[in-house]
Amino acid sequence: MGKFLLGFIILIWGCLISSSLSRFVVEKNSLTVTSPDSIKGTHDSAIGNFGIPQYGGSMAGTVVYPKENQKGCKSFDDFGISFKTKSGGLPTIVLVERGDCLFALKVWNAQNAGASAALVADNIDEPLITMDSPQEDGASAKYIENITIPSALIDKEFGEKLKKSISGGDMVNINLDWREAVPHPDDRVEYELWTNSNDECGTKCDMLMEFVKDFKGAAQILEKGGYTQFTPHYITWYCPQAFTVSKQCKSQCINHGRYCAPDPEQDFSSGYEGKDVVVENLRQLCVYRVAKEMDKAWAWWDYVTDFQIRCPMKQKKYNKECADTVIKSLGVDIKKIEKCMGDSNADSDNPVLKEEQNAQVGKGTRGDVTILPTLVVNNRQYRGKLAKGAVLKAICSGFEETTEPAVCLSDDIETNECLDNNGGCWQDKVSNVTACKDTFRGKVCECPLVDGVQFKGDGYSACEASGPGRCKINNGGCWHDTRAGQTYSACAEAGGSNCKCPPGFKGDGVKSCEDVDECNEKKACQCPECSCKNTWGSYDCSCSGDLLYIKDHDTCISKKASEGKSAWTAVWVILIGLAMAAGGAYLIYKYRIRRYMDSEIRAIMAQYMPLDSQVEVPNHVHDGRA
Repeated sequence: MGKFLLGFIILIWGCLISSSLSRFVVEKNSLTVTSPDSIKGTHDSAIGNFGIPQYGGSMAGTVVYPKENQKGCKSFDDFGISFKTKSGGLPTIVLVERGDCLFALKVWNAQNAGASAALVADNIDEPLITMDSPQEDGASAKYIENITIPSALIDKEFGEKLKKSISGGDMVNINLDWREAVPHPDDRVEYELWTNSNDECGTKCDMLMEFVKDFKGAAQILEKGGYTQFTPHYITWYCPQAFTVSKQCKSQCINHGRYCAPDPEQDFSSGYEGKDVVVENLRQLCVYRVAKEMDKAWAWWDYVTDFQIRCPMKQKKYNKECADTVIKSLGVDIKKIEKCMGDSNADSDNPVLKEEQNAQVGKGTRGDVTILPTLVVNNRQYRGKLAKGAVLKAICSGFEETTEPAVCLSDDIETNECLDNNGGCWQDKVSNVTACKDTFRGKVCECPLVDGVQFKGDGYSACEASGPGRCKINNGGCWHDTRAGQTYSACAEAGGSNCKCPPGFKGDGVKSCEDVDECNEKKACQCPECSCKNTWGSYDCSCSGDLLYIKDHDTCISKKASEGKSAWTAVWVILIGLAMAAGGAYLIYKYRIRRYMDSEIRAIMAQYMPLDSQVEVPNHVHDGRA
């Protein structure tokens, strides 16, 4: 039932768009056939909403109509077909037929086969439309983002003439001219981006976010130099009066159904709701308006990019609290922004969003805005890949000749955003350390590496020194103080990134460490005879009269007793020394006496029991003969 209602509401919105925003203008470029004479002339072609049109330039080439794979839905390599330009030859422009697959896939296959551009011939008689791929899935997104050749749709009648001429053996040469695709009346370009704060809509959202991050630096240089006037816009729809009290409209709309957006996750039962997206869109519009009043309209780019990084839906941070932290970091008045936003629960029009709905309707040469994202340059809708290089080229083509700024003539872009309010990043003014870093894409907030010490944190509100050597840089962000030549610090090299007050102090270790009053807190000098005096970082204990304080035992003893004890100690040391000397002498005496006695005994025994080493003395005995 929920899915049915969701589909029904989306259908209603689609009908509303078709009925109230029915004027769709196709952005065209001039296509001129230079040969053969039978079809020579200028024709309209609708620029594709992907790839990179050569805004401000032109391309001359030869049209090729393949004998196989004429709709271009399969790889031309499978048929052994190549469109690579030979040395000295004109670029190859491939002609394929509409039908059976996405426009973008046809162009992608032509590009892979070596084509320099692609023409798609319509298969029905109808006014030209813009080739787009609004329902790309994950697989198609991989090649849509990588299409770099320009493409255009031509009507059926002209397509048949091209095919007939090529089949008849004629060499068809054409010229694609984008020099007038963007008007260039003066030295300032006005452009607008129709965008969305929703970051859960898949490939389109990811592509849009990446573009905003990449293009921010160039956009701010152009705006600060007065070369451009940029305006952000946001598409909203309204809920039919009959459904304003329904659960679906209440969850997707604000101001009683006047301003709505589809559910981010396409699930009414969980996650964020469409009205959350409408409110954030409104906040971003008001950030732009308030910043513009401060003559710093380029701050919108900082807010949007920082909000995408710090407040994503996936991390459940897509809310007012997170948005306010980003606004504060940029120095924009929050109260003025809230006043601009008004009351989203009021049963009345919101002036800002009402103006946005009116702006969606095309005026003059610009058609209605129905596709997100859409870029409009000098009131002409941009068609092509939403990428920094391609968009910058389109904007630069909108300047009157010879008035282009330097950024249009060089890719070397220096933003210097960190010079203004430190780019809204973390900064330690004491040690002159900052997380702001200028890049060709604009500033980024990343905790720095200083003298071999890595700072860690989010780069916006906090960065802390970590690891060995951290105490050398502003004392590791910890408390420290020096008195009477003695320095105390709450930073320890082995303490990670923590700050701990040294012994004798108490506090958070970061902003303060207070001296501990050991005397009043009964942490020292507790004996009855003791008197305590607190000093900075320590204490002194003393005893009254002739008493002497012993710190190890926290007690007082008599000086006489101490002196008597010392005398007796000396006597005992002497007696022990004498005893040890006497004992040593006695041992020596015993040793010498024993050796003397041993030698005497051996001499006596030798007379009666000759030793083995002595020669036996013969004994002369008479045998009885005379």
